[in-house]
Amino acid sequence: MTDKFFEHQTISSKIKALIVSDYFPKYCKILLKYPQEKIRYIDLFAGPGIYEDGSISTPILVANACYADSILRSTVELAFNDNVYCSKLKDNFEQNYPIGSFANEPHFGDKTIGEDPFINDFLCRQHPDKNPHPSLLFIDPFGYKAIETNVLTKFLKNWGNEIFLFLNIKRIHAAIENNKFDELMLNIFPTTINEVRKNRKYTSSVEQRLSLIVESLKKEYEIVVPGVFFTAFKFQEEDSIATSHYIIHFTKHPRGYELVKQIYYDFDNIGSTLERDGTYTFDAKKMDAISTNTLQFDDENISALSEALKKHYTGRKISAESLFYEHQSETKYAKSHYTSTLRFMVEKSMITSTFIDSGNHSVSVLISKFCILQF
Repeated sequence: MTDKFFEHQTISSKIKALIVSDYFPKYCKILLKYPQEKIRYIDLFAGPGIYEDGSISTPILVANACYADSILRSTVELAFNDNVYCSKLKDNFEQNYPIGSFANEPHFGDKTIGEDPFINDFLCRQHPDKNPHPSLLFIDPFGYKAIETNVLTKFLKNWGNEIFLFLNIKRIHAAIENNKFDELMLNIFPTTINEVRKNRKYTSSVEQRLSLIVESLKKEYEIVVPGVFFTAFKFQEEDSIATSHYIIHFTKHPRGYELVKQIYYDFDNIGSTLERDGTYTFDAKKMDAISTNTLQFDDENISALSEALKKHYTGRKISAESLFYEHQSETKYAKSHYTSTLRFMVEKSMITSTFIDSGNHSVSVLISKFCILQF
């Protein structure tokens, strides 16, 4: 990593940090529906916490969100690692949160990921019963040297554990065909590397080859962790039309899948059409284009989802809440998509909606057990 990387925060880096820091406290709230002794946030490439231009990065943003909630302040344990910026991060962190701010004191490590056996041993540790410290792992390497799928999948198998992986897709795309990086690519694609190399020859565009890489990574996790929910969010380059990075979320629970899709939806600034674009997207070049694009593309999502719902539920009566939790685990659509689509379907007389509580509702559909839909 160059010394200049942390001089100035790009808008894409800011969105990445906001996605993770928005997700983590909500993930904790899901876990805390059951008693938890401790919930961990682990960042293996934490950086200094604050850019030289004063922008706040993920470690401080996550700490801000946890400190603002008294329950999280007493439950969360923050663990940061960076082999270059450890001391600077600790200083920056303690200027904001002196020792004693959190019930569980944060950890600051300076290990080199991929070279220190303690880290891999820690991540691979298995808990055959309930995991005593469910953890969200954020891994944001400068490249790909520390991405070891066999290690990360073992971590993910433990109850409550989830992962955000920030993937430099451009560098992986270039390295796949370079024999010098065979060992590193095998770490990422232990069972599918040959398939990736073979199938990429039959794709007609770079974007299709990048999608192939992401799909192959998904397969690797599904082999080891059956039923894993894999959700990608892509970043378009700031100076071209190409995709530069993905942030990928892994969870075993449909509630985590529900949550991350909604957060991705909130940060998608092109109004992605999921049937066409494949995933949610942030394009730094279109910071001012949200209002002009969202309606157009949401219309396409609404059309596609309404057709899927009609096909699946025609003739049935079901609560909006039951429909959402039953159907969303098989799609890429967020809760906002379901709400908009069901209201559209009521407006177009495709379904009827009846509230069975005593509330005075100003909208036709809410994702609620009291909102009954008749297809």
